[in-house]
Amino acid sequence: MIRQSVVENILSEPTHVTNQMYEDFLDEMSCGWVVEIDDKIVAFCYADKANAFILALFVRPGYEGRGFGQSLLKQSVDWLFGIGHKCAYLTTGLNTRADRFYSEQGRVRAPVSSMEVGYSLTKPRTVE
Repeated sequence: MIRQSVVENILSEPTHVTNQMYEDFLDEMSCGWVVEIDDKIVAFCYADKANAFILALFVRPGYEGRGFGQSLLKQSVDWLFGIGHKCAYLTTGLNTRADRFYSEQGRVRAPVSSMEVGYSLTKPRTVE
């Protein structure tokens, strides 16, 4: 499982998050996207449709730096905007590669706690 193979933002108790929980969540409250190479999922992203929150964006070690994270993030944010949200949100560990990644993507950064930072992206206004 990709989520459990990452080296940052590690689950403190991996057994508390099961494959079935991911499947149930996708069925009921979110949408998800994957990147597949040679019949192997190498990256995934989940977005919560009720709260406009990016719940997960992970790339399997060894597949980073290929643009998969950027593509998945764009797809999820575009989907959230497309279903009517004006802003998309996410949180990540403070001073991690993910923190730098989201900052480089032009997201608005705000501290959440001593160990976590939040990001938001507001839907661009369209000219009519």
